[in-house]
Order: sequence, then structure tokens, then C-alpha cells
Amino acid sequence: MSDTRDHGLVQIAFYAALIAVLGLLPPFPIPFLGGVPITAQSLGIMLAGVMLGPVRGALAVCLFLFLVALGAPLLSGGRGGLAVFAGPSAGFLIGWPVGALVAGLVMQRSRALAVLPSAALASVLGGIGVVYLFGIVGLAVIGGLPLDKAFFGSVVFIPGDLIKVAITAVVAETVARGFPRALVSRT
Repeated sequence: MSDTRDHGLVQIAFYAALIAVLGLLPPFPIPFLGGVPITAQSLGIMLAGVMLGPVRGALAVCLFLFLVALGAPLLSGGRGGLAVFAGPSAGFLIGWPVGALVAGLVMQRSRALAVLPSAALASVLGGIGVVYLFGIVGLAVIGGLPLDKAFFGSVVFIPGDLIKVAITAVVAETVARGFPRALVSRT
């Protein structure tokens, strides 16, 4: 039992580190959205949920956000500290663990589908749908934007996020073929 628990902790830490590494890619801020940047880190959120399942995926994201809250400059652009949870992108950050959780649940519940479409569906619902729900509300409340402006302004992120969905689905399919045990959401 200890080996399984230890293996789970390693997976959680690995995906938290992956999200941090994806933050090394430079952000692209969107000025009319209060500077909320397009980053690669949402790819890590999708991968954590799809690959690890709901609990471990959400825990990986929570571990990452805990380190950010402690001041580690792990967010894209070298941002960290409690202040990021009071900025215009706070809703997206708060939505990340919930998005990973939902992606993991969808991945588990869609076992009748092949891995590729299941991972794509999970990424769209959790990694885009849920994260955007939290993010748009956060933009409206914290950023002081009307809800419709926050919603329509967020549409600029969709093409990039759909590319991340495709990457997540291909990674999940590749891992399922080569090392199926690593696709924890399906074991």
C-alpha cells in the first residue's frame, strides 16, 4: 500500500512541476482584458486531470497553487505570491483545480470512448469550460468588467486552448499505447 501512495505522491509532484515548467514559456498579455495573459500552463491543468484522474489531478494543481501562494514565482512571467489571487486572472487560477477535477471525472466516466476522443472531451469540459466559467466571473468581479465584456474578451483564448486540447489528447493516446499504467485516470 505504501508503494501505491508513494507513487501517487510522485505523480502529483511531477504534474505540479510540469505546470511550473510550462510557466517558463513567455506569456502573451491581452491588454483589453486587464492584462490577463495567454500562457502554456493551462496545458498542464488539462494534462493533470486527464492523466491523473480527478483527485490526483486536482491535488497536483493545488500543490502548484500552494507554492505560488507561498511566493514561488512559478506563474508565467515569473509571478507568484498572494497578490496574484487578487488580480484579474484570479478566477482562472481558482478554476484550475476544479477544471483538473472535472477533466479527470470526464476521463473516468467516458471509458466507453477511445482515449483520444475521451481526453479531448475531458480537456474541453474541464480545461476550457470549467476554467473559463471561473475565469470570466473573476474577470467581471475582480477586474471590474461587465460580464459580457469579460465573456467576449475571453473568446480570444479559445483557439490557443483548442490547440492545448489537441496536444493533451495526443499525449494521452500516446501514453495509453506505450505505457498504459501512466494513464491513471483509466486504471
